[in-house]
Amino acid sequence: MRPRNLNEVVGQQHLVGPGKIINRMVKAKMLSSMILYGPPGTGKTSIASAIAGSTKYAFRMLNAATDSKKDLQIVAEEAKMSGTVILLLDEIHRLDKTKQDFLLPHLENGHIILIGATTENPYLSINPAIRSRTQIFPVYPLTEKDISLAIDRALADQERGLGKMPLELADNARQQLIRAVNGDLRSALNGLELAAKSTDPAQDGKIHLTLPIIEECVQKKALAADKDGDAHYNVISAFQKSIRGSDVDAALHYLARLIAAGDLPSIARRLTVIAYEDIGLANPPAVQRAITAIQAAEKIGLPEARIPLADTVIELALSPKSNSGIQAIDAALERIDQGSFGEIPNWLKDAHYQGAKKLGHGVDYQYPHDFPQDWVRQQYLPDKIKNDEYYHPKPNGEFEKALGIQYRRLLKAQRQPRS
Repeated sequence: MRPRNLNEVVGQQHLVGPGKIINRMVKAKMLSSMILYGPPGTGKTSIASAIAGSTKYAFRMLNAATDSKKDLQIVAEEAKMSGTVILLLDEIHRLDKTKQDFLLPHLENGHIILIGATTENPYLSINPAIRSRTQIFPVYPLTEKDISLAIDRALADQERGLGKMPLELADNARQQLIRAVNGDLRSALNGLELAAKSTDPAQDGKIHLTLPIIEECVQKKALAADKDGDAHYNVISAFQKSIRGSDVDAALHYLARLIAAGDLPSIARRLTVIAYEDIGLANPPAVQRAITAIQAAEKIGLPEARIPLADTVIELALSPKSNSGIQAIDAALERIDQGSFGEIPNWLKDAHYQGAKKLGHGVDYQYPHDFPQDWVRQQYLPDKIKNDEYYHPKPNGEFEKALGIQYRRLLKAQRQPRS
């Protein structure tokens, strides 16, 4: 099911979609060497194959760790004869100096278009000499929608997929296959193929792929709750509400369910939202530590990721809470939705162009840093809504207590009648 052109690539539309960088390179026939980095099974090899298929250039695959300089020389000789070869070099972070020195002149003259693939951060792991001659593009775990699309294609394709087999994939088995692989399409297709080819037809002549079969073939058990279509979102909802409600044990329980399902992307997304929505200004250091823990978890992956995740879940659950930030921005957005908010005051308008002064733009603006304590009373909101208040501080943490005192002090000074 390897894509033969860019249109067949599943996911990574920020790179290969219409109007995006790799799509434009192929369309303009102006390919440059690149490094694709991201988790396994997310389409690095597929993108390289699709580029080759779309451009009709010869396509070769080597591994920087296991293939020798002689293998590179063979590719270079082919490039001299045919004009251009696209070389996918897997594990490019393992490229030693001898191979690197051999490759560099071929990258310079354009005979070899290098597409390096790595799961390591190229800014940290790849030699600057190679890095400076390539464009670096991140690839991301595929979404459930992406995985679902690829499964549909594999089940329907009679030439390269499983379309000739009388398969019946149960809905709950399909959901498990999509979720258990954690954005890794290769694992999903391998599991589906193994299940199809190792299951005997039933009396009706069809091969029924059930939840237990898929669980066995992808080696991930579905949680009991996951057999219900809404259960995945119920677990995530319970996870956030338990942290919001400061119940550490419940929060850890739902975290464990998500970890057991291998759903690191959902954990990372939800914890990021929780940190800012539910803890927010009551404890900004905890929010920052949560983001750091999430980044660490994504970098090291499961199962070790459970350690920083557990630490941050415990801290967030026990932290003071405040949702004043989300309430404030939602109140401001509600005012915008009403459509009646008036003109920006002239003194706040952009004055960095000729003629602005004639329009009154920027005139009478008072630069706060020219005044004591870097503050001066001045109207910033439009006249129609000049008395609007969106932020309502909460006293649940020392940081926001201090913000509240400052907010009320400034508001009082701002609205004091002029003498």
